[in-house]
Amino acid sequence: MEPIIIVLIILVVLVFIALIKTIQVIPQASAAIVERFGRYTRTLNAGLNIVVPFIDSVRNRVDLREQVVPFPPQPVITQDNLVVNIDTVIYYQVTDARAATYEVASYIQAIEQLTVTTLRNIIGGMDLERTLTSREEINAALRGVLDEATGKWGIRVNRVELKAIEPPTSIQDSMEKQMRADRDKRAAILQAEGVRQSEILRAEGEKQSSILRAEGEAKAAALRAEGEAQAIRTVFESIHAGDPDQKLLSYQYLQMLPKIAEGDANKLWIVPSEIGDALKGLGGAIGNFGPMTGGNGGGAAPAAPTATGKEAAPRREQPRID
Repeated sequence: MEPIIIVLIILVVLVFIALIKTIQVIPQASAAIVERFGRYTRTLNAGLNIVVPFIDSVRNRVDLREQVVPFPPQPVITQDNLVVNIDTVIYYQVTDARAATYEVASYIQAIEQLTVTTLRNIIGGMDLERTLTSREEINAALRGVLDEATGKWGIRVNRVELKAIEPPTSIQDSMEKQMRADRDKRAAILQAEGVRQSEILRAEGEKQSSILRAEGEAKAAALRAEGEAQAIRTVFESIHAGDPDQKLLSYQYLQMLPKIAEGDANKLWIVPSEIGDALKGLGGAIGNFGPMTGGNGGGAAPAAPTATGKEAAPRREQPRID
């Protein structure tokens, strides 16, 4: 009985192992390579799969999700013979599990080496300044080469990113000094532009102020002249309306003489030539009023001869004021 029990136990164990090898559960976004006697048979997709036990074997399980692989810094020489260290990050995805298994031994190592060699070819044709400012161009060129080369491996390179570009320390110091000088230059230019704009605005303001002040003074002078003209016109019309005689005009003329002599700065008096006519008219007016008021007496002196030798007309008597 004991040998039979042992045989049954062995059979149960073999059946259990066969079931385990027969039923294969593949997770989502994964694939498995099945070989029969060492030869590729088929690819198992996600879900429950049945294989022939002890004949078919699952060699490799491949993750079909997008993978991110950072590569260590690689020294690269630029066109101007400067060594820079570049960190790269590759985003790739396996699209064909069979090709990724049989076309290349290790696709991760193959992608890394291809990235390094392609990167050296691209950076070798650029100087340092262009390398630092052309990341998008480098990424596009590197992705194109990698995508073309890895297509036959069943891998699609989605993105290539340059994580860091580190030039030598001496170059970094020179770049910092240059950037500081550029910032100081821009600050000085902006300050000068501000001062210039301020001066322009101030000059424009003074110009507008002068123009407005001149216009105001001109309008004030015009209004003042118009007022004086109106006053003169009114006086002139009033004089003509009153019809004054020569005696009144002579009297007004003599009243204006003291106003002409006013002021401490008047050192010289200019007596107009018309003063004689005014005095004659005023004297005639006073002579006419003398007989009416009775006068204070006093004889008139004989008239002096004129410059031509003829006798002058007798002068009228002038009242004497004691």
